[in-house]
Amino acid sequence: MRYTPHFVTKDPEEVKKLIRENPWTTIVANTSKGMIATHYPVLLEEDRSEISVVGHVGRPEERTLELGSGELLMIVQGAHGYISPGWYGDIPAVPTWNHSTAHLYGVPEILSDEENWAVLDRMVGHFEHPMPHPKLLADNEEYGRSIFDGTVGFRMVVTRFEARLKLSQNKTDEIKHNVVEELAHGANYSHPRLAEDMRRVNGIQ
Repeated sequence: MRYTPHFVTKDPEEVKKLIRENPWTTIVANTSKGMIATHYPVLLEEDRSEISVVGHVGRPEERTLELGSGELLMIVQGAHGYISPGWYGDIPAVPTWNHSTAHLYGVPEILSDEENWAVLDRMVGHFEHPMPHPKLLADNEEYGRSIFDGTVGFRMVVTRFEARLKLSQNKTDEIKHNVVEELAHGANYSHPRLAEDMRRVNGIQ
């Protein structure tokens, strides 16, 4: 990831927030047969001081990824979007792209069957919780366990990360406000969630 001091964050709490709000990840493994990429949801382990995530892959992808045999790269992507130079006013400018992104590195640990079941149960509960009538694994455990065998659970404690919150921090207050207004309410490239990230990081009310 490009190192730009205006945008780099070394704050693990920012990375945890990014994972918490954007659980769909890209997983990249450098295997004995070359680079392999796949995509799965993960959950942040909130009770640990370090950054740690749990998730699962479908069989036989754990073998394709050579899961547990070496370091993985996990990419977490937050809100992102196009920023028009027309939003900067009458000054020379070029288009750009605002985003929040983290690259997480670690060697995953394969979970036991019961640990994997507990993670799957928690994951379903986490995403079903907002529903008016949540459908939980415990509601039909026999069926759940019949398909659970097709998954392999893992835990990845993050040993290092690179994170970038590129949210116009290097622009003037006037430009930041203009960009936020366009993202929040504009007719062309509106993106309220990206606008909210800009407000938080730049301290805009």
